[in-house]
Amino acid sequence: MPYIATLRQHAVIWTACVIWFCLSGFAFSHQSQPAVVTALVKSDQIEINIRDAIEPLIAISRVDPKSNADAEKVNDFYKDLRAEDPSGLEASLRRDWPLVANQIRAFAGDTRLDLALTTAIIPEVGNTDELRFSTITMTAPLPDDNTPVVLGWRADFGPIAIHQAGGDDQGYTQILQGGQSSQPMSRATPVKEASLTVFGRFIVAGFEHIVPKGTDHILFVLGLFFFSLRLRPILAQVTAFTLAHSVTLALASLNIVSLSAAVVEPLIAASIVYVAVENIFMGRRATISLARIAVVFCFGLLHGLGFASVLSDVGLPAGQFFYGLIGFNIGVEFGQLSVILVAFLLLGLPFGRKSWYRTGVVIPASAAIAVIGLWWTIERVLG
Repeated sequence: MPYIATLRQHAVIWTACVIWFCLSGFAFSHQSQPAVVTALVKSDQIEINIRDAIEPLIAISRVDPKSNADAEKVNDFYKDLRAEDPSGLEASLRRDWPLVANQIRAFAGDTRLDLALTTAIIPEVGNTDELRFSTITMTAPLPDDNTPVVLGWRADFGPIAIHQAGGDDQGYTQILQGGQSSQPMSRATPVKEASLTVFGRFIVAGFEHIVPKGTDHILFVLGLFFFSLRLRPILAQVTAFTLAHSVTLALASLNIVSLSAAVVEPLIAASIVYVAVENIFMGRRATISLARIAVVFCFGLLHGLGFASVLSDVGLPAGQFFYGLIGFNIGVEFGQLSVILVAFLLLGLPFGRKSWYRTGVVIPASAAIAVIGLWWTIERVLG
């Protein structure tokens, strides 16, 4: 008996570790979207538009990242900036522009470009607990050596999606992590990427949207996994979920359907609560039913709209829309399958046949998932 109790304790610890690993900082249930950067590279000048929350850019630029004392001041700067009205925030941006511009890497060959801030479109102050997305425009002259332009910014500014503006069938979109640099962008004629390159790049982007960024989607998939360890229920649920989110991802990306994030995000969180609570109240040998599949399918439609919000913000490459869309969807599937595989290897395989697997693993894990999902639901409704 003591041996069984010890194994049970280990199982609970494993469950907690897996959930904590997937959620490391569960309060941030949906990470901020990449900043959207559009670059128009002319023969003698570049014009750059950035849509992002500019308050953190200003706050981070004011501190020395190597100084712990300075780093502690970022939150205070940030709170003050979020409360400023548009004119006050623009004044702060212009005053600190040399600091901000210094964090943006813009080069033509070996020449660092001198970025001048031209316009800033800043919304009124709303809920200061939410990001306020502004659009700023900057320009810089280019040297007359016809060298291509490379863009990027410091790592703690976060991810960016860079578009090189061009014709309807040209231009490119690249999703970068903070600290990375874009591909060289030639002047006048936008970069033309191979379709296979676009396809592969968006597979990676789709995977990263699940692991590690999509904590709410990870929790939902774990909720499906804890329903049953048998192959048929897992396959039935994953198939229904995949078909559903593939449909709405495609329709939303084509602008055929649209639903406000203020509606979609709370419902996604509520879907996590539902599947987790159902896992708790199902019997020991849960059997898949049409009702469960139908519910998972409906929730999959919601999650597809959530995935589409990423692509709508980032944008798919012009002329290669379907390569990017299909690649992103495949990446999402790989991400979901990797979550199930890790959960099976860490929990299902070593403990799934134990008599206490349900009481020691499924119920406490599902309860933790339900609590977090409920917290997110309330947070997003009150938002």
